[in-house]
Amino acid sequence: METAAAPTPGPHVLVIPFTAQGHALPLLDFAALLAARGLRLTVVTTPANLPLLSPLLAAQPAAVRPLTIPFPSHPSLPPGLENTKSCAPESFPVFIHALASLRDPILAWARSQPDPVVAVIADFFCGWAQPLARQLGAAGIVFTPSGVLGTAFPHSLFRRLVTRPAGCGDEFGVTFPAIPGQPTYQWREISMMYKWFLESGFEDKVRELVRQNFLWNLQESWAFVSNTLRALEGRYLDASLEDMGFKRIWAVGPVAPETDPAGTRGGEAAVAAANLSAWLDAFPEGSVLYVCFGSQAVLTPAVAAALAEALERSAVPFVWVVNAGNSGVVPEGFEARAAAAGRGLVVRGWAPQVATLRHAAVGWFTTHCGWNSVLEAAAAGVPMLAWPMTADQFANARLLVDEVRVAVRACVGGFGVAPDPGELAAVLADAVGEKGRDVRARAGELAAEAARAVKEGGSSYADLEGLVREIRKLC
Repeated sequence: METAAAPTPGPHVLVIPFTAQGHALPLLDFAALLAARGLRLTVVTTPANLPLLSPLLAAQPAAVRPLTIPFPSHPSLPPGLENTKSCAPESFPVFIHALASLRDPILAWARSQPDPVVAVIADFFCGWAQPLARQLGAAGIVFTPSGVLGTAFPHSLFRRLVTRPAGCGDEFGVTFPAIPGQPTYQWREISMMYKWFLESGFEDKVRELVRQNFLWNLQESWAFVSNTLRALEGRYLDASLEDMGFKRIWAVGPVAPETDPAGTRGGEAAVAAANLSAWLDAFPEGSVLYVCFGSQAVLTPAVAAALAEALERSAVPFVWVVNAGNSGVVPEGFEARAAAAGRGLVVRGWAPQVATLRHAAVGWFTTHCGWNSVLEAAAAGVPMLAWPMTADQFANARLLVDEVRVAVRACVGGFGVAPDPGELAAVLADAVGEKGRDVRARAGELAAEAARAVKEGGSSYADLEGLVREIRKLC
């Protein structure tokens, strides 16, 4: 996103991230864009999450300050655990419940400040910040790191309290009548968080708070800000969506920086960007498959074994990034065989993904369809092999495959669902080969559209500037 010259000091905005990498990083990227346009920001954080703010604080020392508050103790979280990174997905509701305890200390701090907070921008898992904004007389803005579809679906479920009839299996269809096209998804594709909510997987106080968070977003907020762009979701941005509270949606994406030379965005990389780039230099343009399922996905040994076998059978060069929580599931001997063959590399831990996707040798991205990964691939012009797991990922996969046509389905997806290795190997080989030509071309077109969107005159640039103007009017 191009930056504009910073005007005179502007309104005071409070920013409240959720403590997960995939949520915090895009909100902090968005905060950098606001700071570059003259807004003064206070970003709420906890001691262990403060390092995530370092790039923002270094780039905008006069415009951004942290508000560091001790992470609330919670009986379901061990002391010192302040971020969901490498935690199982079922930890998210507990973090949502724990972070809600920050409301009172934030309110007390804000009321003690000489310059009033005019707007509160909070992650959509921090819905408790919307009534907080009302108490401060500020505008409440919901930031969603997902796209419009990925945000509308959970809000619809928690609003309508959709249930599966007794006796119906995972193939039971759930229709979203308020979404353009009235899409239907199988029960197995519905958010795990919502199913845990229905199945009483947590204490009542946790369950109630999780649902109320989504309702606060719909009922108490002034507007939504989405890390998306019209080239991806124009159909949904043009509609007045009941599942977004009929609120204005400012589409400002992609908010991520175009480059990350050090490869440390989001944490210390397990392999230096320069070293990974040097390894990729040995391969022809577009020949390498990049495989990564994000920081949260948990692979079972059966799923990892199927993927490893497919990679070997396909003979496609690859980089497979394995997050810390999955390090033990890589089949014994696979890494050594791939290295000996000179066509495969396993990276254990955080990877310099932005830089890797923009390397000329990387031709495809096998992804869980987490929205940050989707946007990074879209901006780099890399087509995707969709392997959704949970949350918004099934909606994202359908959008990418069926509507935008920049992806091919790798397999049916889902946590613990192991694909047939032979079928997956064929999909990988076909994608890199001639059969993937049309999707590769469309991915290149989308990259050009994404680049135009964030430049002056583009749709995302216009929405960002328009939002800043509206915030300035609040003073």
